[in-house]
Amino acid sequence: MRALLQRVTEAQVAVDGVVIGRCGSGLLILVCAMQGDTGAEADKLAARIAKLRIFPDDAGKMNRSVRDIGGAALVVSQFTLAADTSRGNRPGFSAAATPDEGRALYERFAQALVGEGVPVETGRFGADMQVALVNDGPVTIWIES
Repeated sequence: MRALLQRVTEAQVAVDGVVIGRCGSGLLILVCAMQGDTGAEADKLAARIAKLRIFPDDAGKMNRSVRDIGGAALVVSQFTLAADTSRGNRPGFSAAATPDEGRALYERFAQALVGEGVPVETGRFGADMQVALVNDGPVTIWIES
């Protein structure tokens, strides 16, 4: 699985102009299941992200996790993280998991993050979503299982 983490002071996702998920201080996580990914990889990725020390401590050093700060996560599915731009001008997405597999792994990832003690809200899998955020830092990190 692939994820793009953005440390945020706030983030929200809307579908058809209606906000369906939001978080305050914490993480916006754009996540993509790749072909061959398993539930175990979704669990492992969630555990890594919950423990990742990318929030400042009292000295201003990145030494605290989203759990440590009592933060939350907004998890949004984004198959375009599987983009292959190595040929031509149009990206290919054949490395992404099938929609059924992708949905199952996306949902498992979000539940695994909850199991790690991180409050989670989500977008809507497969929907045309509008995501708004205030990136804190800015801090943006790419991570794979």
